[in-house]
Amino acid sequence: MKWTDTLDIAIELAETHPDVDPTRVNFVDLMNWVMALPGFDDDPNRCGERILEAIQAAWIEERD
Repeated sequence: MKWTDTLDIAIELAETHPDVDPTRVNFVDLMNWVMALPGFDDDPNRCGERILEAIQAAWIEERD
C-alpha cells in the first residue's frame, strides 16, 4: 500500500483498531499506525496533512 491508497488504508485501520474513534485520532498517531500496517510500503516523507485528512475521512466513512 502507498499513501494514496486511502480506502485500503482506512479499511485496514478499521480492522486493526476497531475500538478507536477515528475523529479523535491525532495525525502523529495516524501516520504511525498507517506505517505499521502490514503491506504498507511507502516513504514517510511523502505523507502530508492532506493525505492524513483523506485517510481519516475514509476511515470515518468506513466506520459508518
